[in-house]
Amino acid sequence: QVQLVESGGGLVQAGGSLRLSCAASGRTFSSYVMGWFRQAPGKERESVASISGSGRRTYYADSVKGRLTISRDNAKNTVYLQMNSLGPEDTAVYYCAAAIALWRTRPQDYDYWGQGTQVTVSS
Repeated sequence: QVQLVESGGGLVQAGGSLRLSCAASGRTFSSYVMGWFRQAPGKERESVASISGSGRRTYYADSVKGRLTISRDNAKNTVYLQMNSLGPEDTAVYYCAAAIALWRTRPQDYDYWGQGTQVTVSS
């Protein structure tokens, strides 16, 4: 079992920045693919970014490329999502998730989920 706890969400003005963190339990964190996903009201959960266990491979949704950056610190069992140039379209609940696999990007392929953290961007 892996437990994930997100933090760092909040209210920010358009153009602003936030950094989300996700702390994971367990001793094999570096073996998990980690991903960030988001779900806005009335919409399906969508992929935002993924990072391989080593951190050498990353994936970004087209809508966030150049603005959001995923990273991880395996010594701290933590994955981050640095969000810059935020806009109202980024408003959503953001979830981190772990997959016991070499590489995954789709939400349905992830095994463990955090409880989510709300990000609200005002215009």
